[in-house]
Amino acid sequence: MRTDVTFLSAGLKLAGHLYTPDEETPGVPCPAIVVGHPGTGVKEQASGLYARLLAERGFVTLAFDAAYQGESEGEPRDLEDPGQRVEDLKAAVSFLGTLDEVDPGRIGVLGICASGGYALAATATDPRIRAVGTVSAVDMSRQFRLGADGAQDVAVVEGMLAAASAARTAEARGADVQRFPVFPTTEEEARAGGPHVYEGWEYYCTPRAQHPRSAKALTWTSVDRIAASDTFASVALIAPRPLLLIVGRAAVTSWMSVEAFEKASGTKELAWIEGASHVDLYDKDEYVTPAVEKLDGFFAAHLAV
Repeated sequence: MRTDVTFLSAGLKLAGHLYTPDEETPGVPCPAIVVGHPGTGVKEQASGLYARLLAERGFVTLAFDAAYQGESEGEPRDLEDPGQRVEDLKAAVSFLGTLDEVDPGRIGVLGICASGGYALAATATDPRIRAVGTVSAVDMSRQFRLGADGAQDVAVVEGMLAAASAARTAEARGADVQRFPVFPTTEEEARAGGPHVYEGWEYYCTPRAQHPRSAKALTWTSVDRIAASDTFASVALIAPRPLLLIVGRAAVTSWMSVEAFEKASGTKELAWIEGASHVDLYDKDEYVTPAVEKLDGFFAAHLAV
């Protein structure tokens, strides 16, 4: 069952979908999982899919829109603020802990893509989170500074930072909020950008998974916030709580999950989904099914009474 819910994160009202198992035992609280969406995503896309599938396996789950995005509050729209994103996950944990159907001592977090990085940072500094899993994890700072493949010329991010600072000056002089497009305009441009660019465009900009509230642009003031963050910095603090990183064998971003795994200590697992790219794990049944099965076993074991 899915219910529309709202909760506060640093004073902003966030919109979420709460999924509950069809066969709950009255008076017996369930383990629960917060599910964070990819960058530019919304709760109706990948995070909602994983939340629904995990609820079918007996967990109470919460997929929600990050502040400044989707149906959640926050101005300017389309801002990607790493600090706020981490706060949003912690606020979601707080919200779940107030529900009668949830055992507050058995809450985990699942982060997909950008939320994978944010989930690691949130878990490292919030001991209420008993276990953390990621799918196609990305640290947005590494993505912007080094590129999806880790081989980007430093001049690219230097140019983006220059543009971000110019946007701040323009806005201070009264200009409208300055934004930059996240995706190519046409299929031809997307294909020219390579497989990773194309698969992101196909997911977000075609009937495959497009959604009217999914961000197609970000504010320029997101860039310097992102570049200065490092969601992997405190990964070692997650231990002794368990960590599961799920990554596609064909994902160009897989090096980030490997790096996070190497930084972690304690109970940890790096699980490969053969044949899957980064975005394949968002919605393709042949890859999502084994990922969910892995997550089910992981959270069932580590959120047990």
